[in-house]
Amino acid sequence: MDSFSYSSMKSMVIQARGSLNSRLSDFEPLFLLLAPLLTLFLAQIIGSVLGVVNDKGLKACLVGFIMGFLKMIPGVQNYIDAEKQKVVDQLQSGSSSKKKNWAETLPVKGLGVEVLDKMEIEKRNDAIWQGKCSGTVYIGGGESEGHFALINQACSMFAHTNPLHIDVFQSVVRFESEVVAMTAALLGSKETVSGEQICGNMTSGGTESIVLAVKSSRDYMKYKKGITRPEMIIPESGHSAYDKAAQYFNIKLWRVPVDKEFRADVKAIRRHINRNTIMIVGSAPGFPHGIIDPIEELGQLALRYGICFHVDLCLGGFVLPFARKLGYQIPAFDFTVEGVTSISVDVHKYGLAPKGTSTVLYRNHEIRKHQFVAVTEWSGGLYVSPTIAGSRPGSLVAGAWAAMMSLGEEGYLQNTSNIMEASKRLEKGVREIHELFVIGKPDMTIVAFGSKALDIFEVNDIMSSKGWHLNALQRPNSIHICITLQHVPVVDDFLQDLREAVETVKANPGPITGGLAPIYGAAGKMPDRGMVNELLVSFMDSQY
Repeated sequence: MDSFSYSSMKSMVIQARGSLNSRLSDFEPLFLLLAPLLTLFLAQIIGSVLGVVNDKGLKACLVGFIMGFLKMIPGVQNYIDAEKQKVVDQLQSGSSSKKKNWAETLPVKGLGVEVLDKMEIEKRNDAIWQGKCSGTVYIGGGESEGHFALINQACSMFAHTNPLHIDVFQSVVRFESEVVAMTAALLGSKETVSGEQICGNMTSGGTESIVLAVKSSRDYMKYKKGITRPEMIIPESGHSAYDKAAQYFNIKLWRVPVDKEFRADVKAIRRHINRNTIMIVGSAPGFPHGIIDPIEELGQLALRYGICFHVDLCLGGFVLPFARKLGYQIPAFDFTVEGVTSISVDVHKYGLAPKGTSTVLYRNHEIRKHQFVAVTEWSGGLYVSPTIAGSRPGSLVAGAWAAMMSLGEEGYLQNTSNIMEASKRLEKGVREIHELFVIGKPDMTIVAFGSKALDIFEVNDIMSSKGWHLNALQRPNSIHICITLQHVPVVDDFLQDLREAVETVKANPGPITGGLAPIYGAAGKMPDRGMVNELLVSFMDSQY
C-alpha cells in the first residue's frame, strides 16, 4: 500500500512538472528570470504602503497623497509657501522687528557690572505675568520677597556647583538624593508592600523626566521580552513629551481617543496592545483638562500584559497627596497602584522650586538601571551619566531642596488648600456664564472651557487684549487656565474680564485686528496635518 502511494505521488509530481515546463516554454528566459524579482519588488512596495497606512491611517494618507500631487502643479508650492509665511509672520506678532537690536557679536569692551543695569532694562520688556498667566509662575507673591527671595538666595549660593562631579560637590549630591526620597515618600514609597525600593533622579523638567522614563521602559522591555520594534500607547490627552520621546527613540506611538469624560479610554488602549507594546501612559491630571485618568484600571492592564506603565504627575505630584489629606476625593494615582512602573513629577510647579527642576521615579532599581548611559571605551576615561545632561546646574538642585525643606508638609497643605479653593471658585464662576461650558469634571487646578454659541478663540483674543495669557486647546476647541498661587487673589478679576470678553464677542463677533483666532480655527479644521506641522516648525525656526 505504501509502495503504491509513493509511486502515485511520484507520477503526479512528474506530470505536474511536465505540464508546468510546457506552459513556461512559451515565455522568454529573461522574463522568467525577472518575473520573481519584479514580484518581490512589488510586494515590498505594497508592504511599505500598507505599513504607512497602518501608522498614519487611511484618511491622513489620502490627504497627504492629494496634497503631494497638488504641490507638483506649477505655482502651487510657491503659493502655499507664501501663505504659510503670512501665517508665520502673524504668529510672530512683530518679534522679527525686535530681533534687529539683538547682539550678534561680543562687545569689544566688556560692560562689567553695568551688564546688570542692561538686564534690568531688558526685563521691563517682559509681559506682566503676576497673576495673569496660565501656569507659568507657580510661586505666590513678588519675585523679591518671601519664598521667591529664599530660593533665589539658595540658587545663588550654589551657582558654581555641578552634580556631575560627585566627589567635589557632595552637598548637591545629597540635596538631589533627598529631593528624590522626599518626593517618593509623597507618592507611596513608604506604603508599597512589594518590598521594592522606589528610586529616581532629578531632571531639567517634565519633558526630560518623561523622555527618560520612555527610554528606560524601551530598554527594559527589550531586555525582558526582546522587543526590537517598540510601540507605546497614550491617550489623546497625554503630554506632547511622549511624541518627542517617540521621535528620539524610534518608537511607534499610538494616540487613542479619550472617553466621554475626557479620561483615558481603557478599552481603546487595550485594543492597541500587541506583542511590540512596551508601555502605556496615564496622567494625574492631564494637562489639557485637569482630569485624572483611571490609573488603577490602567495598572491592572499593564500587569495583565506584562508591560510598563508611566504616570505623568508633573502637575499633580505636589498637590494631589495634600489634597487627599485635606479631604478632597482623589482617585488612586501613585506607586500604591500595582502596575505603575514609573512616575514623573515637576518640583518647579507646585513643589514651588526654581524653574528647571523635576524628578523621574521608578518602582525599582532594575528598571532605573536602563536609564543610565555607561561608556567604557572612551579615551577620556570611564564615564557614566544618569540623565540626558552631563553637566547639570547644582544651583537648581539646591533651590529645589531649599523649597521643600522650607515649606514642609504644613506649607504644602496650606498652599494646596489655597489653590484648590481658588480653582473651585473659578470653575463655579465659569459654569455660571451661560455661553460657556466646562470640559469634563476637573479633579485639580485646571479649568478648561469652550462654547457652542461663540468662537472661543475670539474670546481668548479679547482676554489676551486684557493682559491674560491662557492656553488654546483643540479637540474640542477650548481654552484653559492652570490656577497657581499667583491667581488666588485675582479669581474675581479673571471672571469679570471673562464675562466682559464673552459679551464683547456676542456683540461684535469676528476676529479682532492682530488676533490669533483665525489661525487657531483654521489649524483645527485643516485636514493636512503635515501642513500644520510645517507651520509650527517654520514658526519655531524663526524665533531664534
